[in-house]
Amino acid sequence: MAVRGYFQKMRGGATSPPGVSIAEVFWAVAGSAIGIGACGYLSLIFFEPYDSTLLIGSFGASAVLVYAAIKSPLAQPRNLIGGHVVSGLMGVLAYKLFGADIWIASSIGVSSAIGMMLVTKTLHPPGGATALIAVIGGQKIHDLGFMYAFLPAGTGALVLLVVALLVNNIPANRRYPEYWV
Repeated sequence: MAVRGYFQKMRGGATSPPGVSIAEVFWAVAGSAIGIGACGYLSLIFFEPYDSTLLIGSFGASAVLVYAAIKSPLAQPRNLIGGHVVSGLMGVLAYKLFGADIWIASSIGVSSAIGMMLVTKTLHPPGGATALIAVIGGQKIHDLGFMYAFLPAGTGALVLLVVALLVNNIPANRRYPEYWV
């Protein structure tokens, strides 16, 4: 009976979320295009000439949150910036301590990032990817050391935040953020 109950929970129980208006779709698409485009352009002009970057994969997931799920606690500024910085630090630390065994460093980097985001109240799911990138991102990322947490992770998240503040508050019926800290 306990096993059956365990599997019964996997059926779910809530109804599917409602659809969104075409206006919400427009602002989410516009915001993400501008935010990711800004990170990419700034990276191209100011960072790539110096063999650095301002664009990491986890920002794609952050864009979903800060432009399409703007009311989510996971999308708020503290979570966006703090989640990336904390996770970047944990990923770099894991690589420095366990980098000889990438699977161990990956596991410890992501799991410790989750733990530290929870402790610091900065939970931002893309932070898990930020930690993982610190471990598996290659020599250019590894060469950044702990600076990776601040550039590109923190600075890129800040660019996404500035765009989110500007774009999400254009329509009268949208407001971002819900709170700062």
